Amino acid sequence: MLQALIGPVTGLLDKFIPDADQKAKLAHDIATMSEKHAQEIALAQIKVNEAEAKGNWFRSSWRPATAWVCVLGFLVNFLVSPICAGFGIIIPQADTATMLPVLMGMLGLAGMRTAERLKGKDRK
Repeated sequence: MLQALIGPVTGLLDKFIPDADQKAKLAHDIATMSEKHAQEIALAQIKVNEAEAKGNWFRSSWRPATAWVCVLGFLVNFLVSPICAGFGIIIPQADTATMLPVLMGMLGLAGMRTAERLKGKDRK
């Protein structure tokens, strides 16, 4: 949304700021505003993640527990239920439309964490 405003706002700078250097600096600040904001949000999320990881066992274990629930749901849907259906036993299926985005998001975060560890960026 901010990107759409950058062009018109920098065009207004020509009308109100005569100094070319100051105008260029303001145009640059406006252009990089959204990137700075996104970086601040990411850094704040990292601090929240660190605080969660330092908590007690129950608070720091919700992610693995969520992953295991998703894995068990997939196990039922794609292994247990088809095998049991062959014997005439019908087992209700878990809702994968809800589980899949959760699991894929968690796997993506875990993949990024693994990449950090392989590059040695996880140590302070």
